Amino acid sequence: MCCNGNLTEKELQPNSNDTSYLDTIKGMRFFDPHVHMTSRTTDDYQAMADAGVVALIEPAFWLGQPRTAVGTFRDYYSSLIGWERFRSSQFGIKHYCTIGLNSREANNEALAEQVMEILPLFIYKEGVVGVGEIGFDDQTAAEEKYYRLQLELAKEANLPVQIHTPHRDKKKGTTRSMDIALEHGLDPYMVIVDHNNEETVREVLDRGFWAAFTIYPFTKMGNERMVEVIKQYGSERIMVNSAADWGISDPLAVPKTAALMKQRGIKDEDIFLATYKNAITAFAQSGQIDEADFNSDKEIDQSQKFNGNTILRGGQQPRIDKNAIIIK
Repeated sequence: MCCNGNLTEKELQPNSNDTSYLDTIKGMRFFDPHVHMTSRTTDDYQAMADAGVVALIEPAFWLGQPRTAVGTFRDYYSSLIGWERFRSSQFGIKHYCTIGLNSREANNEALAEQVMEILPLFIYKEGVVGVGEIGFDDQTAAEEKYYRLQLELAKEANLPVQIHTPHRDKKKGTTRSMDIALEHGLDPYMVIVDHNNEETVREVLDRGFWAAFTIYPFTKMGNERMVEVIKQYGSERIMVNSAADWGISDPLAVPKTAALMKQRGIKDEDIFLATYKNAITAFAQSGQIDEADFNSDKEIDQSQKFNGNTILRGGQQPRIDKNAIIIK
């Protein structure tokens, strides 16, 4: 920790072994409302649990390589409500998900049509707290078509919507996303607009939507910028997530950002809202989130099985001493 009391760059590095920031957030609890755990290891689950993450939402998204058949979507959605939910539970973290056709793959219209047919089979499943992440990538006509269709699905199911705002021409895409949602009669309070930055946040908040911020290295938002956003706008309808995926990303972004907020003088109540409570309030409108499910400590039995399989491989024993240098 540097002389002015702020966390050093080393302490905030995604893969640093220095865990001193944990002292800053000891006893705090976190909800990461956007993290792609399918791409992460069990070590990430363990680290998140150690840092105070008690629940998360995994949005359906692009896997880095285009899928070529509807069956691959079916299997992926099944894993989000099945195996991944189980895997998360083995580390004491409550797993929810949002289900949708992502904007990037909406441009394969022949396949998108087939995916739209199976979405109703999944959005009503236990643990599904919204339709998402959907919206725009290149802001094509096809992306708009399937965004609109999925907004209607969300209305029918009375589920929140999780919007992916584009990386390019973000301000225009964010405004357009909100305009269309309102055109379809959605209540802004049911819509979480994600991947915001300083350019978009005021309009999102002024129009009554939830503003989510992704702390993702080098691209979306750094957590020093996030601190300044909270200082300027407060914490009402603002939430922080990691969106950690197969890229260079950090599944500990939410607790690390909370630590930095605390070090930079953000009030505890604002930290609580932005890194925990607001996500619950927004997505609990699905009727699927009961805070009591992750508000009490539960014993974890890592020998439990899902469809005959455990997270333990080849006769492994549960890892007890996580700080030991010896790996047995």
